[in-house]
Amino acid sequence: MLFVELALIRWTGSNVLHLSYFSNFVLLGSFLGVGLGFLRARRAFDLSPWWPVLLLLLVGFVRAFPVQVDQSSEQILYFTAVEPTGLPAWVTLPLIFVAVAAVTAGLGEGVARLFPHFRPLEAYRLDLVGSLLGIAAFTLLSFLHGPPVVWGGVAAAGFVALHWPRPGLWSVVALALLVVLLGSESLAANVSWSPYYKIKTVATGGGRTEIWANGIPHQASARVDSNADNGLRDAPYERVPAGSLRNVLVVGAGNGTDVALALARGAGAVDAVEIDPRLAEIGREVHPNRPYADPRVTVHIDDGRAFLQRTTTRYDLVIFALPDSLTLVSGASSLRLESYLFTREAIGAARDHVAPGGAFAMYNSYRKDWLIDRYAGTVAAVFGHAPCIDSIGDEARYAAVVAALDPADQSCATVWRPVGAAAAPAPATDDHPFPYLRDRGIPQIYLLALGAMLAFALLSVRVVGGPLRQMRPYRDLFFMGAAFLLLETKNVTGFALLFGTTWVVNAMVFAGVLVTVLAAVEVSRRLRLPRPSVLYAALAVSLAVAWLIPAESLLGLPVPLRLAVAVAFAFAPIFCANLVFAQRFADTSGSTAAFGANLLGAVLGGSLEYLSLVIGYHGLLILAGLFYLAAFLTRPRVPASFRSAG
Repeated sequence: MLFVELALIRWTGSNVLHLSYFSNFVLLGSFLGVGLGFLRARRAFDLSPWWPVLLLLLVGFVRAFPVQVDQSSEQILYFTAVEPTGLPAWVTLPLIFVAVAAVTAGLGEGVARLFPHFRPLEAYRLDLVGSLLGIAAFTLLSFLHGPPVVWGGVAAAGFVALHWPRPGLWSVVALALLVVLLGSESLAANVSWSPYYKIKTVATGGGRTEIWANGIPHQASARVDSNADNGLRDAPYERVPAGSLRNVLVVGAGNGTDVALALARGAGAVDAVEIDPRLAEIGREVHPNRPYADPRVTVHIDDGRAFLQRTTTRYDLVIFALPDSLTLVSGASSLRLESYLFTREAIGAARDHVAPGGAFAMYNSYRKDWLIDRYAGTVAAVFGHAPCIDSIGDEARYAAVVAALDPADQSCATVWRPVGAAAAPAPATDDHPFPYLRDRGIPQIYLLALGAMLAFALLSVRVVGGPLRQMRPYRDLFFMGAAFLLLETKNVTGFALLFGTTWVVNAMVFAGVLVTVLAAVEVSRRLRLPRPSVLYAALAVSLAVAWLIPAESLLGLPVPLRLAVAVAFAFAPIFCANLVFAQRFADTSGSTAAFGANLLGAVLGGSLEYLSLVIGYHGLLILAGLFYLAAFLTRPRVPASFRSAG
């Protein structure tokens, strides 16, 4: 079930670019679907064998109507100007949400029908072990750059194994067609899959290769020459005095064009940091300058912020070279891969690695004057003086911001001043890492989408599960589900800040959450736990400690110590919360309805994650605490275990 959920998040995001800006859309659909499956499991007719047919319909729809996104909102930026394909967003997004919910409802019902064969806590334990195996399998395929046809093959094999010897003709036919559909995509010419993107390369002649990521133009591999006009890439070398470039750092090195220019400008050594291993491979394969074959270049496949936190080298030039990811780090948070690269703290980390006489530079197509002002204002605040600003174009707003460590070393054609009378937007911060959001608030497009999702969730729960009052005995589990997803989101973002926004870090966090939950279940099975009020008190203390010591305060610690402290602070609330959950779940008389209520609470928690756009990620701890307080107040006053023991 979890393997299919992760595959859906990854694959739909690569083909329907609206999903790159609705962070946990597919995740919420999955939680709703699994919850509906658990609620439906009480009925006689079993729909679980039919989920492959629904999955085929979903994949067929997306393959028939793939979507590219254009700039359509003034509140939040989409970094592309291509015309959209496919059906309108108001048609595509609801259909995908409903289809994902339908697929996972079938999977959830299959799991739910097995729950009554075990004691509630034992069933939950087995579910957790299976979830860990699902994460491990998908992580391994990501590491091996496995394409979607492999994901579909694993799902098909799992279905046949579960339903052998009578898997059902229509479901087997659907799985076969699914593998064919995914195979035609996976084996298409010049298409490859990295852990982050569906990548397509197009040779356009003259040694130039265009690189498309998730269906939109992303980079180009072309020859560079120090004597030619290289656009804004030349700005870092022209705005500071000519001199020795002993060490240069390029963050967002991509296929190597910016590295090639640094070499052409005489760099003695270049550290090239690129988060996507496939983009670096393409650079090695096709870039006409062959920058990654140069002995002066060291390639680091890493998150840029994480590299800045680990390296001790000081550079004559630090360049943030076109780092916009076009994608989110996972299906469980609003972070993009570069979110923590453009905060005030990140620019400060870059400044700390600039050698005396050196400079920092960043350039990109920023699309809006206010975004240029935000970045330039952040650089000015960190460096203590206004940077140089070079810009070209109108709609795209191509701009370069360059600041020397010493303002006397700058040679600006134009010194930055905010556009218009308004002050520059406030810098993004590590607690509120949303540089593309002009003002704190939830854009209307998100509010409409979330409102529609929650309305559909209520309606579908009523239709599938009957009157909502039947879930009243498990309302504390509903609140626990909402709180838990908020805690999980906080952990994903906290570890992304501390160790990088890479797929490896996120897989480790998700696995760590499940291991912590499993540990709580094992403790519950083997030891007699204290009363719920004592467990809730421990949970409150662990949440208070996590609140008082935010993740960004750990950045100065050595990596091993930082990891140990981060694990302790992040997973202690999860461990305590799941001691509470395990004790409560063991006492339920209807494990399927109880687990369904918990999953539906997670849908609410996932929706409220968007409040981080207003209150920041640290504020989610307060929200989680309020939900746990609601669970405490609505819990059964005397657990069944205490009644039977008394």
